[in-house]
Amino acid sequence: MEKNNTKSATPYDLDGRPPLKLAIPLGLQHVLAMFVGNLTPLLIITGVCGIESGSALQVSLLQNAMLVAGIVTLVQIFTIGPVGAKLPIVMGTSSGFIGVCRSVGVVMGSGIAGYGAIMAASFIGGLFETVLGGFLKPLRKFFPSVVTGTVVLSIGLSLISVGIGSFGGGSSAKDYGSLENLFVGAVVLIVIIVLKHGTKGFTSFSSILIGIIAGYILVTIMGMVLPTTFTYTDDTGAVVEATKAWVLNWSKVQNASWFAVPKIMPVKWVFDMRAIVPICIMFVVTAVETVGDISGITEGGLGREATDKELSGGVMCDGLGSSFAALFGVLPNTSFSQNVGLVAMNKVVNRFSIATGGIFLIACGLFPKLAALISIMPQSVLGGAAVMMFSSIVVSGIQLITKWPVTPRNVTIVSVALGLGYGLGSNSAVLAQLPEAVELIFGGSGIVPAALIAIILNVVLPPDEKSEVEIAEEILASKKAKKK
Repeated sequence: MEKNNTKSATPYDLDGRPPLKLAIPLGLQHVLAMFVGNLTPLLIITGVCGIESGSALQVSLLQNAMLVAGIVTLVQIFTIGPVGAKLPIVMGTSSGFIGVCRSVGVVMGSGIAGYGAIMAASFIGGLFETVLGGFLKPLRKFFPSVVTGTVVLSIGLSLISVGIGSFGGGSSAKDYGSLENLFVGAVVLIVIIVLKHGTKGFTSFSSILIGIIAGYILVTIMGMVLPTTFTYTDDTGAVVEATKAWVLNWSKVQNASWFAVPKIMPVKWVFDMRAIVPICIMFVVTAVETVGDISGITEGGLGREATDKELSGGVMCDGLGSSFAALFGVLPNTSFSQNVGLVAMNKVVNRFSIATGGIFLIACGLFPKLAALISIMPQSVLGGAAVMMFSSIVVSGIQLITKWPVTPRNVTIVSVALGLGYGLGSNSAVLAQLPEAVELIFGGSGIVPAALIAIILNVVLPPDEKSEVEIAEEILASKKAKKK
C-alpha cells in the first residue's frame, strides 16, 4: 500500500503518484482525446440559438466549457462526499444533449432566449439526475447492457447527420456543400485515419486534435491562394457578396483578451416547461449512458465490474456537474466515451495522471484567446473530425448490445426501440397532429423515445428461459466441442 503513496507508483496503479514527467503527458493525452468533443456541442447549439460565431458571448461560453470540464473531472476523480466515482473518468460537455437542445432552441424561436431556457432546464435536470444517482442501486436492474447499448446507439445515429452537415461547411452556410468545404473535411478525416491506424503512441491517441490542426493549416494556405469571397442571389433577387465558410477570421482571436475571469450566468435564464420536460427526460438517458461508461472503465481498465458506490457516485457527479455547468452557461457535463475507450486500450488507470489533464483544462478556461482560436474553426474542419467521432458512438452502442448473446428478447427490445422510438425522432412530421409537448419530447433527435421504449420493454417483456450468462456458457462450450 505504501508504494501507491509514493512517486514509484505506475500509471497502471489506480492510486499513487507517478513522476510528473510521466503523469503530465498521460493526462494531456486524455485531454487531447476529448478537447474537440468538449466544445463541439456548444459550437452547434450556440449557432442554433443565434449566438454569432466568434462573438464575445460564444468565446466566453467556450472558455467556461473548458473550465467546468476540468473542475468536474477533478470531482469525479477525487470525489466530494458521495459525489464522484473515484475512478479515472474524464468529464466534458455532453454531445448526447445536442439533439434535444436543438429541438428546444428551434421551438423557442432560435434566439438567445432559447439558450437561456436550455440553461434553466439543465440546472433543474442536473439536480434531478443527482437524486436519481442516490437511488441508483435499486434501479440498476433496469439498465442492462441491451438498454444502455440501445441508448448509446441512438445517440450516435442522431448525430451522424449533424456531422455531415458540418462536413459540408455548415447547413446554414451559403456555400454549403461546395467542393472546397468537402475537400477540407475529407483532408481532415484522412489525416485522422492515417494517424490513428498508421502510427502508435502519442500521435495515434491525439489523431483528432492533430487532424484539426492540419485543417487549420490547410484553410490558411487555401486563403492565400484561392478567392475567399463569392457572390450569390438572395431571396429578394439581389446579388450578395459573402465570405466562404472555410475562411478563418483571425481578427476575432486578436481582439480576445489574454486572461479573463469566467462569468457566472452569462445568459439570462428562462424557465419554460417546453425545455424542462424533454431535457429532464434526457438526463435519465445520460444517466444510463454514464452507467455504461463507468462499467467500461472498470471492466476494460481494472478487469472487474463497477460497484454500486462507484455507479451511484458517478451519476451524482454527472448531475451536480451539469447544474454547476449551467451556472456558467455551459451545456450538461457527462463522462466521455472517447476516454473510456482510451483506458480500455492502454490500461492507464492512474487517477493522479488523469487529474493533470483536468488541471490543464482549468488553465485553458482562463485564457480567452485559446477559446477564440477554437471558436473560429470552420465547420468543414470540425465536420472532418465529427463524422468519425459521432460514428464511433454508434459502434460503441453495438458493442454494448452484443456484450452478451443476442437473444430474441434483446432483438425485440433493440428493434422496437430503434424502429419506433428513433424512427419517430428522425421523422417527427408524423407527430404533427399531436400536442406540441409530445412532439417536443419525442421529435427531433429520437434519443429520448428510443431510451424510454428500451427501458419499458426491458421491464414488461418476460425474461428468457435461460440467463444471458447461461447462454454464453453454452455457446462457449459448443465452440470448444467443435474444436475437439
